[in-house]
Amino acid sequence: MNRPLGITVSRHILDSQRMHPEATGELSGLLSELIVAAKTISAEVNMAGLADVLGQSGRTNIQGESVQKLDDLANNTIKRRMARCGYICVMTSEEEEDIIPVAEGYEGKYTLAFDPLDGSSNIDVNVSIGTIFSIHRRRSSLTTGQGTQGDLLQKGATQVAAGYIIYGSSTMLVFSTGEGVHGFTLDPSVGEFFLSHPDIKIPPRAKYYSINEGNTPYWDDNLRRYIDYVKAEDKADGRPLSARYIGTLVADFHRNLISGGIFLYPKDNKDAKKLSGKLRLLYEASPFAFIISQAGGRAITGDGRNILDIEPESLHQRVPLIIGSKYDVDLVEDFLLGRR
Repeated sequence: MNRPLGITVSRHILDSQRMHPEATGELSGLLSELIVAAKTISAEVNMAGLADVLGQSGRTNIQGESVQKLDDLANNTIKRRMARCGYICVMTSEEEEDIIPVAEGYEGKYTLAFDPLDGSSNIDVNVSIGTIFSIHRRRSSLTTGQGTQGDLLQKGATQVAAGYIIYGSSTMLVFSTGEGVHGFTLDPSVGEFFLSHPDIKIPPRAKYYSINEGNTPYWDDNLRRYIDYVKAEDKADGRPLSARYIGTLVADFHRNLISGGIFLYPKDNKDAKKLSGKLRLLYEASPFAFIISQAGGRAITGDGRNILDIEPESLHQRVPLIIGSKYDVDLVEDFLLGRR
């Protein structure tokens, strides 16, 4: 549905709710609380160099990665904001090993999985970073109070909403509730997100490919053949594609969503952890797959599975991720499965 430019994200959410008489307003309330957290994180990111929150915190997260100070700040901001919002029954964060309970008496009917600050390695060098979130309806009965790990371990196809906030030259919120993808830009002078990118559709063919070519020696032959193919000149076919790789998933995804592109983080044989993939299903692959499918694109693992169809087995399960413009995802799948 076309909406006039200049509409606030709050108005957009309320208008969407009015189109569904059965809606209770709880999902709208949940999104509104997340937006407040995003504004807080955005302000802290913009002041990071002056507020002594750059650098490492001195601890390691469940992923085995060094935690940055801003990681901690963003993680705690979301936890504090959402624990008493009354709309969720349980949370999980990429930064924490176990589920995160909500405050007693504030249990709701949704779950929240989030990556508080994607792109940690780029924090200290002033490259775009972001927050990613995924929302499901709880499976357990509301009368049981607190949610369980089982409430969180749901496939991406059953998400009711997913989105991200990118902190770059401007702060943008992009999300979907299953009715298209919309982007909002933060006006810091009034502290409000305004609709800037209504009904985003990814171009059907890519201009860019995004992959860490430093891992080329560890790829299988089919993937190497595909990369050679997209780099070969064929003007009639729109090749070669231009290489663009930032190293922050949310930034690479956002550029490709707007301009047309394909992002690849395939499995490789560099180390045991990446034999089954590197990116986290619940916090990265699944929410982005939901968004890209709503925008007309596609997300796969490269071994015959669609990301949205994967049933998670653990909170920190990793998967390969190939995501972007539909034509190009279909093409790389043909290469990887030996059909081309």
